Amino acid sequence: MRIAVCDDEEKYRLDIKKRIDRVCNSLDVLVDEYSDGRELIKSFEKSPYDMVFLDIEMPAMDGITLAKKLRAISEGLFIVFLTGHVEYALTGYEVNALRYLTKPVDPDKLKEVLKYVSDRGRSKQQLLIREEGEELLLDMDSVIFLEAQNQYIRIMTDGGEHLVRYNISDYEKELTPHGFFRTHRSYIVSLGRIKKLGKSEVITDNGDTIPVSRGNMQSLKERFYAFVDKESI
Repeated sequence: MRIAVCDDEEKYRLDIKKRIDRVCNSLDVLVDEYSDGRELIKSFEKSPYDMVFLDIEMPAMDGITLAKKLRAISEGLFIVFLTGHVEYALTGYEVNALRYLTKPVDPDKLKEVLKYVSDRGRSKQQLLIREEGEELLLDMDSVIFLEAQNQYIRIMTDGGEHLVRYNISDYEKELTPHGFFRTHRSYIVSLGRIKKLGKSEVITDNGDTIPVSRGNMQSLKERFYAFVDKESI
């Protein structure tokens, strides 16, 4: 797990880094420190973090603004704010913040947060896309289906639609190991988002109807039932 700590005060950066190292106890965890949110963004764009601890009150770029910029890059990022002012909590809902921790950080509360992220985050797969010249990470759990539209792919997610220039066959290779199935020459659907199997189509949990080619129906049923059995264990 890759973690970033961003705080303009060195003593707090060192304190939480030391506490994280102590809690994780030499597990596969890397913690980087940043005193300026702009530097964190540059690093994040090259190699995203799984989790970030952000001080809210920083001079160059405040933590809320920084969180919004990071969230625009990665939907699945776990964001924890460091603050002594609980009135900021409502603002944090805008960026889907996981938790607020007061400084100095309580070891037990930090342990709870790290355990939660470790339990959830390590099983979370992400899909890197390039949309309008910008790179964006999508949680695969949030992807419902993909549809080929000429030279573009429409990706339907819980958060809305994304239109990218890509080849659906390449997406098929990338997504098949992660619970996706190509039902039709123009469609790939997440097996975990299928609500109903029809004779020549599937209904997803958001209500969309996805066509299934006649030759793919039997394979789809086998993959789908195997997927359901695995998830129910």
